Amino acid sequence: MKDKFFIDTNILVYTFHPDEPDKQRLSNSIVRKALMDRNACISYQVVQEFINVATKKFVVPLSIEDCKRYFDMVLGPLCEIYAGVGLYHSAMDIMARWKLPFYDTLIIAAALQADCNILFSEDFQHKQKIKSLTIINPFYLR
Repeated sequence: MKDKFFIDTNILVYTFHPDEPDKQRLSNSIVRKALMDRNACISYQVVQEFINVATKKFVVPLSIEDCKRYFDMVLGPLCEIYAGVGLYHSAMDIMARWKLPFYDTLIIAAALQADCNILFSEDFQHKQKIKSLTIINPFYLR
């Protein structure tokens, strides 16, 4: 059985980052695999963060129409986890146990709620285990 994986916002952002060609290439590969294999997901938070960054912080910001197209092609098909009481409680439990910032624990809680085994992110310690989740920084030592 293939491991189900969760994609953090930074991976999606790097798909639009030509100044980091290695990270862009690897990020595109992760997103392509996610869409082809249907064995990956994101959460509502990743959608919100991506659209915020894409429309405000990209060197050439995406237009609203471009964001809608990207949402329909990538974000929407991958979005599996939405806000709810259980997600918030789980995030706060993780925050208390692992002493991580709340928004980071929302990502981890979403990955766990989706039954993912892997979280692809550069925002956490590489190979850190939190419950049944292993965090992988795909750019580690590249």
